[in-house]
Amino acid sequence: MRRIGTQSRAGASALPLDRAVGARLLDFSSMPRADLSAMAEAGQEVERCRRVLAKSGDNIVAEVLRAQGTFYEWTHYPQGDVYDFESHAQYYYHAHPAGERPGEHGHFHAFLRQKGMPKGVRPALVRGFVPPPEPDEALGHLVAISMDNRGNPVQLFTTNRWVTGEVWYAARDVIAMLDRFEIELAQPSWPVNRWITAMVRFFRPQIELLLLERDRAVAEWQRRHPNVDVFEDRRLEVASAVEIAVDGQMQRVLGALKRSRR
Repeated sequence: MRRIGTQSRAGASALPLDRAVGARLLDFSSMPRADLSAMAEAGQEVERCRRVLAKSGDNIVAEVLRAQGTFYEWTHYPQGDVYDFESHAQYYYHAHPAGERPGEHGHFHAFLRQKGMPKGVRPALVRGFVPPPEPDEALGHLVAISMDNRGNPVQLFTTNRWVTGEVWYAARDVIAMLDRFEIELAQPSWPVNRWITAMVRFFRPQIELLLLERDRAVAEWQRRHPNVDVFEDRRLEVASAVEIAVDGQMQRVLGALKRSRR
């Protein structure tokens, strides 16, 4: 399985974080109880993976880099990416040059390949779209998870197409893919595979909002720059972002569950 395209060293975030989706508060109290319960279960899995690794002085980032040799900027870890041939979910971890993303050690990129997508989902017919030579290369980028130097998740964000070399899917179609993201593999790291699967479920409301904001931001950028291909414009890198905290998310989910009808 080939790796996803590497990022260019050009480009910057189009949305200052204080104007990003992180400024919006989601109302979990309106969510169905079944969805809240699924989020709570996923949150428990996220915390379980963290706790088990912490017993040996490890964390999610240290685990994904285990036995990978010298850590280089831009290189994908684990080398070759992680790909589940049953679900067709894929992820990797990498880092930008120091100082480019303050407070971040690196981030995970989560994808779903075409064979794992819901029936009827097709790439968006957007400017510059060229079908890949192999149908399963028409993969969609779900979300990126930013990690701090202590190995904790601190931000979710979405990117422009050029950043990962993905095929562009409309936000509603990417949202439909989220439940299909599952890495059920023992290797190269069972706890990291379980953790990233659970993270997509635990923070699903934020991810959905990020994807909708992504499409809005891209459309607005194109409106303001009509003579460029927005999907290849290196000035637009991060389309939407939100700060996250596992403990805070769990408190809100459990609070909403307590208030919901049984």
